[in-house]
Amino acid sequence: MTLDRRLHAFRPDLAEEGLRGRVEAERFVAGVGARVSVAVAALRPQPDLSKGIDTELLRGEDVTVFDRRDGWCWVKAKSDGYVGYLPETAVSESASEPTHIVVPQRTPVYGEPELRKPAIGALSMGSRVRVTGMAEARGNHYVVLDDGTALFAAHVRPIAEVAGDYVAVAARFLETPYLWGGRSGFGIDCSALVQLSLLMTGRAAPRDTDMQAAGLGTPIAREELRRGDLVFWKGHVAITEDPETIIHASGHTMTVAREDFAAAVERIGWLYAQPTGYRRP
Repeated sequence: MTLDRRLHAFRPDLAEEGLRGRVEAERFVAGVGARVSVAVAALRPQPDLSKGIDTELLRGEDVTVFDRRDGWCWVKAKSDGYVGYLPETAVSESASEPTHIVVPQRTPVYGEPELRKPAIGALSMGSRVRVTGMAEARGNHYVVLDDGTALFAAHVRPIAEVAGDYVAVAARFLETPYLWGGRSGFGIDCSALVQLSLLMTGRAAPRDTDMQAAGLGTPIAREELRRGDLVFWKGHVAITEDPETIIHASGHTMTVAREDFAAAVERIGWLYAQPTGYRRP
């Protein structure tokens, strides 16, 4: 059986310990735990900036590092098992354990707790941070992070708390730019919209459309569609907002869009044929 390189770390010179006996490699390693230390880190299939990205990892997400070389690290994401290469500067083995998660589509990061001060960055929904204090300025409440920066307090929640309706979470991304391989509030693709929205409700999901179509939830018939069900085409997935409406990251509008389901089926049909299946996550 051919192993999926997206989910298994193996090269002729090195492989993850769990593949011993299944693949041939010069060395097998367990890897070292680390965390993403930048806002968004692009994961690539090869250590080459000219290669397209497979997916993205967000600040505070855990990875296992198998190798560091020439400014790159070869990692496996803890959340979905995706394997690839990140810039070595994007991960830290000493990053603090996160306590909170960002809940809006994106939020500014301030150098100090004061909204009139310049924002020094931004974080996407799903980013994980360590809160070490609270502050108030002119009636606005902030959380102070372990690096001294600040976020609006209402824009984070404890990691243990989860949203209830993943479709409502997905709707927060409406008008977000479409980005192939994107997985953040700055740019997102269709399967990442499903995965990240489910993550905010405490549910894990595979990263790519083919993985979701093969094993996320249970298959259903088209006539059974209800809010929260998924519609799959070859290479595409949409979330059912209600039986007549879908939300999806669309390469047609190049945004996350709300669309009439029947109209979408007709529009997509000429290029990608009819839906290939329906699932209830």
